[in-house]
Amino acid sequence: MQPPVSPKNEATRINALHSLVILDTDAEERFDRLTRMAKRMFDVPIALVSLVDVNRQWFKSKQGLDARETSRDISFCGHAILGESTFIIEDTKKDERFADNPLVTGAPFIRFYAGRPIKLNGNLKLGTLCLIDVVPRKLNSSDLQLLSDLAEMVESELSAMQSATIDELTQISNRRGFNALANKSLEYCKRNNVSASLAYIDLNNFKQINDSFGHAAGDQALRDFSRLILENFRESDIAARLGGDEFAALLLNTNQDAAELAIQKFSQSLSIFNASKRDSNKDYDLSFSYGLTQIDPNRHPNIEDALNEADTKMYQTKQLSEQTTNL
Repeated sequence: MQPPVSPKNEATRINALHSLVILDTDAEERFDRLTRMAKRMFDVPIALVSLVDVNRQWFKSKQGLDARETSRDISFCGHAILGESTFIIEDTKKDERFADNPLVTGAPFIRFYAGRPIKLNGNLKLGTLCLIDVVPRKLNSSDLQLLSDLAEMVESELSAMQSATIDELTQISNRRGFNALANKSLEYCKRNNVSASLAYIDLNNFKQINDSFGHAAGDQALRDFSRLILENFRESDIAARLGGDEFAALLLNTNQDAAELAIQKFSQSLSIFNASKRDSNKDYDLSFSYGLTQIDPNRHPNIEDALNEADTKMYQTKQLSEQTTNL
């Protein structure tokens, strides 16, 4: 048996999957009607919407299968998300990668598999719409187009879910998406004794930018600030616009000292950006205040507790800075 490898963009892919807040949720008709259609149209015993998580594949919708998930190591969908087109195994018994797979030698006794990758944002393959049969099968070009059409409908539903967790202006996570993804990450950190730090970041003088230069300039400031956050923190970190001019970044596998260095790097990048703006006759600079908290599972059982603590630190720092400026 050949276990699937991870895609090159695995960290980004997993972050996007978790940010949808879809894993381990109840069945939904909008997905179930698509797997029912697939099962009926292709006359197969099993049709699934499968989402490939870190160590498992979990079924958002399933027809003809009792299991809610299986290990990623033995999954067919883990292989399917590595390619662009529909992944087909016409006869598992004749394919050395799968002939001795437990899902082939035991229930559900997969003999035929076809999985069309489900994509988000064009390139993040979160899972598949897949067909399974207990006898060998072939698909023609019309079949492949039909399966792709159904998969695109699944993608549309996932995109609609994503809109609930993404800030429309900046295109980074909103508070709902951040909370869901951060809480999942904190569970991982607690189980594996991994350190994490949280930065609560406030964009300074945002009201003045709006008042002096207009709301279009304010919107652009938020977009620029968000982009710089994404560029300066790691792919594995979780950044969000919590609302208004407030942002947060959860830095995984990072203690407070290392988080301070990351904040300094961000500040330096902001200075370079401001200098480039001045060269292009932009009249305002971007700056920020922040509060930093190292996550302690005893004090921070969930991300809201950590956010409240980091927010208080940020406010205290900002007050002290304003008092110093007014002296």
